[in-house]
Amino acid sequence: MKIYHNNLTSTLNQGIKPVWLVFGDEPWQKNDSIALIKNHAKQQGFSETIRFTVESGFDWQSISEEYLSMSLFANQRILEIEFSSIKIGDAGHKAMLEISERLVKDCQDPHFPQDVIFILHGPKLDGPSSNRKWFKSLMNIGCYLPLYDIESKMLPSWLNKQARALNVNLSPQASSLLITMLEGNLLALAQELQKLSLLFGNQEITLNDAEQVLIKQAKFNVFQVLDALLLGDCKKCITMLDQIQHEGVSPAQLIWAFHKEISSLNAMLFKLSQGHPLNEIYKEYRIWDKRKPLYHYALNNISLHNAECALARLADIDLLSKSNNEFNIYILLADLCITLYHGEVTQQFSLDYDYA
Repeated sequence: MKIYHNNLTSTLNQGIKPVWLVFGDEPWQKNDSIALIKNHAKQQGFSETIRFTVESGFDWQSISEEYLSMSLFANQRILEIEFSSIKIGDAGHKAMLEISERLVKDCQDPHFPQDVIFILHGPKLDGPSSNRKWFKSLMNIGCYLPLYDIESKMLPSWLNKQARALNVNLSPQASSLLITMLEGNLLALAQELQKLSLLFGNQEITLNDAEQVLIKQAKFNVFQVLDALLLGDCKKCITMLDQIQHEGVSPAQLIWAFHKEISSLNAMLFKLSQGHPLNEIYKEYRIWDKRKPLYHYALNNISLHNAECALARLADIDLLSKSNNEFNIYILLADLCITLYHGEVTQQFSLDYDYA
């Protein structure tokens, strides 16, 4: 069974599953999911938790031994297994296959006592890992929660829900400030809400109140920058690039990602200019239904000329990043974002701004 974080509470209320698989890189959702599962399990009498951390040299047999052993302290146990990496090697996959086969067999036995719950969690899974036989077997008898970043358009409703849960009364202006300053960092958002709850109780929190308390902790990744770029929000792209620069992300990572995205856009725009149907182009470039609105906006608002200008400027940026350390590459990448939509303006200006 596969669900998402917003379905977790209702799924738990339908009955506790023998296996919970929580994988993804968004820390707030991961912490919240594991806490919700554990709290619900404890209400059902699962009062003892045994934790394993899978690292290099891990003793896989220890999991089976613990599962088959009788508890010294409680009849019902939670076995929590944290995967530090999804690369667990042949020995790990073999051991997990044996464990999954045993669990499936036990769950099918009506006389077998269901006194153990497994919680497995770790980083985001790739396709091959989620298609492993042992993982699919565990998902069939349990519940898989893939965790993804919450989209910008969903943040206001998420924030309002969390605020209501903490009895925090945010003014619309304070709510907007929280999202602006902490977008991309749910953990920081949740922590700031808890702080505001302690400081203000159920008193309305104004924009001025929030400004006095908040610390800028927004955290973005290159994929969020590219999504904002596809939507033509150049201002947001520049804000994200500024924050990513402060986090010390290598410009080379951004240059590679920008090149891949803009090259695809350029090729897609060329095919459109040749009369190719849009749906065929989406199929060829494997654009998921969920992402089609982003590309629809970009393809209708970026000219082929500007896409070609952006690629040319990106080649210059790449060369400058490798040959001259006097330039702030993030400023040049901000220029690149603007060029994609306003190339007729930026092409008049040299990237070599020291000598322009």
